[in-house]
Amino acid sequence: MLSAESLQRIDREVAKYPPEQKRSAVMSALIIAQDEKGWLSTETMDKVAEYLGMPPVAVYEVATFYSMYNLQPTGKYKLTLCTCLPCGLQGALAAADHLREKLGIDFNETSADGRFTLKEGECMGACAMAPVLLVNNKKMLDYMSNEKLDQLLASLNDA
Repeated sequence: MLSAESLQRIDREVAKYPPEQKRSAVMSALIIAQDEKGWLSTETMDKVAEYLGMPPVAVYEVATFYSMYNLQPTGKYKLTLCTCLPCGLQGALAAADHLREKLGIDFNETSADGRFTLKEGECMGACAMAPVLLVNNKKMLDYMSNEKLDQLLASLNDA
């Protein structure tokens, strides 16, 4: 179910822990699986559990607790905007309105063309640089004015 390359990457993560603690690599293993599959289906999480020698429910607990894991298919680009109070007071709520208007979707929705999913995020620890946006849980962008948001969307549409 997971490629040999992904399993090798998981093995590198497992090697960071004592042999009897290989379960400690579960968060990394889930990210690797999600990178390959695009999201974490029950079957994918079951494979991670089997590979790490964990009960599936223990993997589900991790995957459902952290918002970085996609438990359903997302667009090619998942945009997560921090809307906590400090960010909201520094323009994140206006940025959210701008993104919703530009993309024609609300939070937890995917654009009709399948390119964008818009998510609302919790504190990303960058309040002084708000509005803050994560692209596919990998790249954090800060000071996201409407102009910068428009530039981002244009660049992602061209990619």
